[in-house]
Amino acid sequence: MNPSDEFCARAGHFGAIHVGRATRPYIGNLHAEVALLRDGGLTLPCTINHGEPDNAWVCSPLATYGSYVIEEIGRTIGKPWRYPLQALCHGYRGVLAAAAIDKTVAVNNWMLSTNLYPALRPRALAGIIAQVRERWPEHAIWFRSLNARHNQPWLEALLAAGFELLPSRQVYLFDDLATGRQANLLRDLKLLKHTTLNVAREFNAADFERIETLYGLLYLDKYSRLNPHYSASFMRAWHDNGLLDFWGLRDDAGTLQAVIGTFRQGDIISAPIVGYNTALPKELGLYRLLMARVFDVVRREGLRLNLSAGAAHFKRLRGGRAALEYSAVLSGHLPLARRAALRTLRGLTQTIGVPMMQRLEL
Repeated sequence: MNPSDEFCARAGHFGAIHVGRATRPYIGNLHAEVALLRDGGLTLPCTINHGEPDNAWVCSPLATYGSYVIEEIGRTIGKPWRYPLQALCHGYRGVLAAAAIDKTVAVNNWMLSTNLYPALRPRALAGIIAQVRERWPEHAIWFRSLNARHNQPWLEALLAAGFELLPSRQVYLFDDLATGRQANLLRDLKLLKHTTLNVAREFNAADFERIETLYGLLYLDKYSRLNPHYSASFMRAWHDNGLLDFWGLRDDAGTLQAVIGTFRQGDIISAPIVGYNTALPKELGLYRLLMARVFDVVRREGLRLNLSAGAAHFKRLRGGRAALEYSAVLSGHLPLARRAALRTLRGLTQTIGVPMMQRLEL
């Protein structure tokens, strides 16, 4: 199966799980309508939101550019700049809410932290954009998770179609791990080879409950409640449909203590599900082992890796290179006030957000 057909097949599996079903049983803090868009042999999932409150950031620009930024400033910016920046973000978050920024259709949105893209089909893309505008004329149209290294043709096509680019995060990409010789990378691979924990490749119903718990310990309790609350039902459904490939580590009693779920499209892989028992001693190196598993797969299979944002120092020491990630938004068909709010947001992210991310090496 060629990569484009494989992408569309995966989109079909995604649709079989989510289209026509409520999202909250799968993602506890996400409410959205889910649809599949098809044109010219291209199938893309999309989420439709009408301004539902308190949504996870993967379906909420208000959370992405408002609430999450406020949290991140609190974690990374010291005095005296922290409070003025947070006040600015609180104020503009109110403007964005008033401008109905969460009245959106997010195209190619898999409800993961990082969406991966197929090869561009310009005519099919134009047809899908036309479908969205016809079906949801009062909604802004968004594409998330675009970076110039992996998605340059998409960025160019969307700009030509009238979209504007809003910087969102700094992500870490690994395009040449097969030849990587970084000392930290080699140490992690050695640790993986000699771990005394038991590798888990088969999972039962109780394991998926445990995976939900381990993911929550890291992404929700340690990082942010704005991250999606993936449930055991989500983990199992995606595993059973071949969308997530899980790998874990068990202790001698058979209890799952660490797990990673990878998502792949073509030759690019990401790791949207990471969890481990944060109460266990750091000396076990559970996070290092999980990342080493991904690095090992990437090296052996000649893949490229998008390791998303966060843990920047860790990723740099293993060969990750920073890249700005963008959202592309089409708003020219919307009322003036909503267009103005989005364009001001673009200006703020470019003049304040990007320099802050680069200076702090987030």
